[in-house]
Amino acid sequence: MRRTGEKSRAGRREPCPAAPRSSGRAVLGVLAENGQQRPSAQGVTVIRRFSGSENTVPSSGKDELPKQTVSAVSKQAFAIYEDESEEKENYSCQVAEELESSLCELDTSAITSSIHLLLDLSTGSPMVVDTSFQSQPEDHMVDPVTLTVGEYAEDIHQYLREAEVRFRPKPYYMKKQPDITTGMRAILVDWLVEVGEEYKLRTETLYLAVNFLDRFLSCMSVLRGKLQLVGTAAILLAAKYEEIYPPEVDEFVYITDDTYTKRQLLRMEHLLLKVLAFDLTAPTINQFLLQYIQRHGVCMKTENFARYLAELSLLEADPFLKYLPSQTAAAAYCLANYTVNKSFWPETLAAFTGYSLSEIVPCLTDLHKACLDAPHCQLQAIKEKYKHSKYLQVSLVEPPTVLPLQ
Repeated sequence: MRRTGEKSRAGRREPCPAAPRSSGRAVLGVLAENGQQRPSAQGVTVIRRFSGSENTVPSSGKDELPKQTVSAVSKQAFAIYEDESEEKENYSCQVAEELESSLCELDTSAITSSIHLLLDLSTGSPMVVDTSFQSQPEDHMVDPVTLTVGEYAEDIHQYLREAEVRFRPKPYYMKKQPDITTGMRAILVDWLVEVGEEYKLRTETLYLAVNFLDRFLSCMSVLRGKLQLVGTAAILLAAKYEEIYPPEVDEFVYITDDTYTKRQLLRMEHLLLKVLAFDLTAPTINQFLLQYIQRHGVCMKTENFARYLAELSLLEADPFLKYLPSQTAAAAYCLANYTVNKSFWPETLAAFTGYSLSEIVPCLTDLHKACLDAPHCQLQAIKEKYKHSKYLQVSLVEPPTVLPLQ
């Protein structure tokens, strides 16, 4: 299987030759009726397929994807996203006949009648990830892009704070989804973590993929049979944006166990770009966390534990989507700092961000609960990831049972 590559002597990763695909692959397949995972007899991750319609995407009969201007696409794609009225957000009543047009078509009439792409995660064979290749350590966990560049640090931070408001998903969009649940979304994100580990993708790629997924689901109704397709398109797009050598499209088809075709994936990628209005530079929790760590340094154990906590927040749409990425990053920093160093929020970061500890407490409380619940959760990809020695096995660290916040 093709890997994203190793770093050369000059610091750049060189593409690696494709490795043979293993038959012993971790399967994302079977889900119980309550939407929780259960392990298979072979010890691979199994997720049950949801009942629903066929995975087949009707062909438009064209070899080329339809061409639209960016401005037209932007105007169409965000017609629902920006409108909160009940009349234009009638998420529960759209039916599958609109699929006859094409997944890539976003005409004005479909938008004004509440565009809903009804997707379904029901048929086809299980999605898979080859786990035979173990992750290699990153270079001291430092991302190559420094977000605090001397005198520009505050300006960069201020820009990201303004941008995070523009590019945030709707906090409670899952209530408007007629056919998918928060549990299904959590399973998909858990699988995206496995995909990121399998292909050695950067941390930022995972965060971007989840941001693209949530923004897409904020304004498009999705049937469970295509939820996997949307998630795969999201991480494909994020990898193209963030990685030096992203995996090929065929690899992303392969990790779904060929549940979808290459054409379907490319058409979904096209639709995703339209709905996002080609706005892909979204601030993430990871970017803010890196800023905080660079502004007020901590030991590697604290840094890795903060990264672990930040990724845990990706699993739960409720409650964490109601918090801005900068707030969730601050909560991850606080909880990690208190767990390791018995200190919460340094004054330097309070001055830099404008957040007082009292403003962080609601998110901190929710993140603390998520951390305490993590060992008992059915979704273990993040916990297993941070058990690796390159992360100092921080997922085995037990947070305090009670936080002295009163």
